[in-house]
Amino acid sequence: MKSLKDTVALSNNVQMPWFGLGVFQVEDGQDVINSVKAAIKNGYRSIDTAAIYGNEEGVGQAIRESIEEYGVTREELFITSKVWNADLGYEETIKAYETSLEKLGLEYLDLYLIHWPVEDKIVDAWKALESLYENKKVRAIGVCNFQIHHLKTIMENAKVVPMLNQVEMHPKLSQEDLHEFCKENGIQLEAWAPLMQGGIFEMEPLKVLAEKYNKSISQIVLKWDLQRGIVTIPKTVKEHRIIENANVFDFELSTEDMETINQLNENHRVGPDPDNFDF
Repeated sequence: MKSLKDTVALSNNVQMPWFGLGVFQVEDGQDVINSVKAAIKNGYRSIDTAAIYGNEEGVGQAIRESIEEYGVTREELFITSKVWNADLGYEETIKAYETSLEKLGLEYLDLYLIHWPVEDKIVDAWKALESLYENKKVRAIGVCNFQIHHLKTIMENAKVVPMLNQVEMHPKLSQEDLHEFCKENGIQLEAWAPLMQGGIFEMEPLKVLAEKYNKSISQIVLKWDLQRGIVTIPKTVKEHRIIENANVFDFELSTEDMETINQLNENHRVGPDPDNFDF
């Protein structure tokens, strides 16, 4: 990995950038337009949104303006969205996909994900994603917040194995067992909340490593993700942070320092538990 444009091949050989911008909790309108445009202007090519974020329209506008102003093409960009829990089910999921496309103003998505593993609905929703994929409406399909047993449920009923699983992952939740399972089954892992919603900044071992490498704590943690083979999508609305977060391609963490970060795991979540949520 040498730059923001470097990609990983998903199981169907679709190329996905290792590094992108997440827009969770970024208000629709000028806030999300500005952050997405700042990211694209500074070399990002992957943007991750979701129906429930309520900002797909702003993301779409930012994409159109970036194509016009910065000379990027739609084909260079990798756009992800997700189907919300209330829309899980075969027909409902197909309809939700079309609604997301309409709001984004796009002809296709690069990646479409089931947002949460609602137990009695994920199989029908997955069949809908398979249909979208087979009909070339989306380039790749996957899931979010799936534990190993959720993935097994899908795989037992699937024609297509999920190409990606996006989960909460940071130094206090390293998800090593899940990572190994995904590697064994050709499922790319992607981290949301890689900076633990700001929680990493109080962790003393990370402060020491940041000083050692002359990097920010964020850069240390994002590099840890990448060196583990994890796609990562830190969220920020500030352009200087967007630039700083991506400045992780000019150094390597030593094996010893990777292990120092690995040892910080406490199986601690800042987001909901995929086995116990009520939305």
